[in-house]
Amino acid sequence: MTDTPQPPPAPSAPVPSTPADAAPFAISLIFLPVVLLAVQGGWWLALPPLYATVAITLLDALTGPRRENADPMQPDANLYWYRALTLVWLPVQLVVIFATIALAVRGGLAWWELLILFYGVGLATGGVGITYAHELMHQRSRLERWLGDLLMASVLYGHFRSEHLLVHHTHVATPRDAVTARYNEGFWRFFARVLPGSLRSAWRAEAAMLARRGRPVWHHANPFWRYSALQAVFLALALALGGWLGLGLFLWQAFIAVMLLELTNYVEHYGLTRRHLGSGRYEPVKPHHSWNAAHRVSNWLLINLQRHSDHHYKPARRFPLLQTYEAKDAPQLPLGYPTMVMLAAVPPLWRRVMNPRVRAWRRQFYPDITDWSAYKAGTNPVGGGA
Repeated sequence: MTDTPQPPPAPSAPVPSTPADAAPFAISLIFLPVVLLAVQGGWWLALPPLYATVAITLLDALTGPRRENADPMQPDANLYWYRALTLVWLPVQLVVIFATIALAVRGGLAWWELLILFYGVGLATGGVGITYAHELMHQRSRLERWLGDLLMASVLYGHFRSEHLLVHHTHVATPRDAVTARYNEGFWRFFARVLPGSLRSAWRAEAAMLARRGRPVWHHANPFWRYSALQAVFLALALALGGWLGLGLFLWQAFIAVMLLELTNYVEHYGLTRRHLGSGRYEPVKPHHSWNAAHRVSNWLLINLQRHSDHHYKPARRFPLLQTYEAKDAPQLPLGYPTMVMLAAVPPLWRRVMNPRVRAWRRQFYPDITDWSAYKAGTNPVGGGA
């Protein structure tokens, strides 16, 4: 491992900002017709999960990895069409949710068909919608942050922005980060821990920021007011369009979306830890503290979220500029997220696939650490190092 990890060289030409160049990342928009077709019930209900998992995984296998990197120093002006894609997703998501509610409650579907249908809606709002929200909330533009907040409110997880920006990026791969999955921790135990844990840590982070400015926690600057108000609007809209059934279906898709988000969080950092330096300090975040995946089509679907090693190393980079890394600088997932999150839902299978990779990661990046018991327990070694 080198002191300064280097991705594969970027091409000398700038990233073109034409619709054709951004078009591969627009495959997420296919979710709109796929979900609306599924409203018919019957075998059509299989379309959303087949598209999100089977089709994308097969296309990953057929097309191979994508290791080309864009020049990371390009200005936003060169990225117009990539940025435009993130701005149009909100109306798409609102149609996916609320048009489906309006059609479904009048469509005569059986209760089990409704559950499958809105599981598919949750795949779109969680697998893609939250990915777009994640990209938007990292930007400085007020418009983009508001769009991110609206997307998160539509799955009733508004506090994710506070938790992600103020806690996760600061404390990733340490015991202070609720959403870093510990070695050997099964997903369902992780899920039960992270739901209350991330809410608490988000609230504490915002309260601490307000206190530093001399403001009380109930001050109007606390974004939890905005999160709550936006979520109330979407709940009211679901009730107005579909009655109590519509509200229940809205809650179900939100649960699926949040579960998918936390499955993704679980996959992204499972078993990876930053070295404890003593006195509560940790080494800086490097690419090897996140799992990387270079799979082509799933990265198109998830706007390069799988280049997660670079996202944590350089959080300000927009998605088309994120770099991919080779195995010498960042650990590699064997498959893309659509398959890995399904694997994570079955802890014995997950451990069989991933635990040997975590142990190999330890040998590669921290050969001097021989006792990992404190790291496994989610605590820190006494003193520094290992």
